[in-house]
Amino acid sequence: MSSKVPSYRQAFMLMLKRDLTIALRHKDDIFNPILFFIIVVTLFPLGIGPEANTLSRIAPGIIWVAALLATLLSLDRLFKADHADGSLEQMMLLPQPLFIIVLAKIIAHWLITGLPLIFIAPLLAVLLHLNENSYGALIITLLIGTPILSFIGAIGVALTVGIKKGGVLLSLIVLPLYIPVLIFATSAIDTAAMNLPYSGQVAIIGALFFTSFTLAPFAVSAALKVSTN
Repeated sequence: MSSKVPSYRQAFMLMLKRDLTIALRHKDDIFNPILFFIIVVTLFPLGIGPEANTLSRIAPGIIWVAALLATLLSLDRLFKADHADGSLEQMMLLPQPLFIIVLAKIIAHWLITGLPLIFIAPLLAVLLHLNENSYGALIITLLIGTPILSFIGAIGVALTVGIKKGGVLLSLIVLPLYIPVLIFATSAIDTAAMNLPYSGQVAIIGALFFTSFTLAPFAVSAALKVSTN
């Protein structure tokens, strides 16, 4: 008697649990981006000086650039290990659509990398003398914006998964696509500091999130099929 084929939801949850379990076994995958984020943010007060007004003015950009680079640092583990041990080819042979598997892996990456940054960023913002009116905007933009970094980054990883030492190429592909998120996120935080409404910037980031959430899994699936052939 043939075994029951898992549903789309079951396949999604199994892949999500698998990637989270692997990350918990390799704790450096979790802590390296976090430590990198903390180090980058804390270096700026040491290099620029402790002047509160200067740090407060550039704090949104510092935090978001650090989050962007920390995400970029962690992208390699999305598909590289699976490609190296042959798991990726096995995933492509599953009866479920590949985009379901890809979506689960991207969300797992965000839970491991992006979510911790959201909790740490407000604490580091105190070090940078971020305006007290900006904390809400900081958390909202990170909550909506960091998943976009994972979705866009996954496309770059899929395109370079078969290339040895493709880290530089990955950066060249991904960094320009991160710029809109960086611009609107820092703009929202700066606007909040002036006690002005920042819903427009958040709406644009939200639109970018839904666009990347909808299209990225399909783009990644297509790129993986091309890269592994």
